[in-house]
Amino acid sequence: MADSEHPRLILHNFLPLDLCKELEFIYKSCCTVGYRPNVFSTTLSHLIATNCASLIMPIIPIRERLREKAEEYFGCQYELFVEFTGLISWCRGASIGWHSDDNRPYLKQRDFAAVCYLNSYDADFKGGIFHFKDGEPADIVPMAGDVIMYTADDWNIHSVDEITEGERVTLTLWFSRDASYDEDPKLISSLSPDLLGVADSKLHSYIPVPGSINMYWFPPDEASSFLSGFDIRCGRLHVLGFDIYPFQETFHLSESESSYNLLELLSGPLLIARDSRMFEPQFLNIMHALQMVQFYLWRFSNLKTKVEGTSPNTTPTSQTQKTEIDHLKSVFLKDLQLAERFFGHSKPMKDMEYEFDWDTFSAAVLEWECYVLKLQKEVVLHLPHWKTNQSIFCVTL
Repeated sequence: MADSEHPRLILHNFLPLDLCKELEFIYKSCCTVGYRPNVFSTTLSHLIATNCASLIMPIIPIRERLREKAEEYFGCQYELFVEFTGLISWCRGASIGWHSDDNRPYLKQRDFAAVCYLNSYDADFKGGIFHFKDGEPADIVPMAGDVIMYTADDWNIHSVDEITEGERVTLTLWFSRDASYDEDPKLISSLSPDLLGVADSKLHSYIPVPGSINMYWFPPDEASSFLSGFDIRCGRLHVLGFDIYPFQETFHLSESESSYNLLELLSGPLLIARDSRMFEPQFLNIMHALQMVQFYLWRFSNLKTKVEGTSPNTTPTSQTQKTEIDHLKSVFLKDLQLAERFFGHSKPMKDMEYEFDWDTFSAAVLEWECYVLKLQKEVVLHLPHWKTNQSIFCVTL
């Protein structure tokens, strides 16, 4: 599919759409501020560090298939190691000019790249078309499920147009022939029985744990003062129509809060509200709430409309609570319009406004717990094999 001077491979419909949606859920519920302006990302190491190791499981078989495809196409069987795996989103204003992926001294170990598109041009975002400087095909219009693979050197200099609307989400990998850059041993060393909560007595072992608040504040240069910008987790909840409320009603914010208190509130128990109603079951932190809401958005069309024998536990929000919610919004979303430009106004979110109901959300809460516990058990069963081989791969159990 490419000439010999510019080796590249285009794979259409490589990933099924339901898997693309699952990876998009993982990214949107766990991402941090990224490595370029207006870029957000999460890596396997970040998932492990934030007690979300179970969420690496849907990614593992994709890594294997992509590595095998790269080795086969580029003629380097059994030579490649995964140097980096990340879920990456480019938002409005993000772009990059002509470059190769090994264009820095600290990137020379990169031999091949693979970019898996998880959503589609025009339907989910505007802009973001991928261009190769030389060779054919020259232009790649991102479509969910498609993959592009290419050498990371000057034979495949490329650029990406500016995103003008929405989020362009990808699963991106780089491969290296140098075993010293293999990310797997580092990932395995950070996995442990304690971290995974394999002991039955460990309470809430599947609950995500937020990282440093600096990792979630945009723009990054405002994370020391919090005087402008927004917390990306609160921003995502806001554009989906949800607000947060501290579980401890005695917790009040002053007009001038320290970063310590800001982190303390988002890391503690929270309630969520929507359409003048409060969902009474608590979430243990902001990541727990965000992951639950994103899971609902991903799975709501497949959920039962009501859990038999139960009903959603919601109460009307009082005027005092509404005032506190507005106060919290002013603290965590200093630039509300910027958050809405980055994360809001896409078609799926608009459609969701007409579908939402608390019955289905209650069903999602139960299904989310089953989902993460199932994946967690898979990680625990795979871990001994990974440690023995110092490699992360699918194990036949």
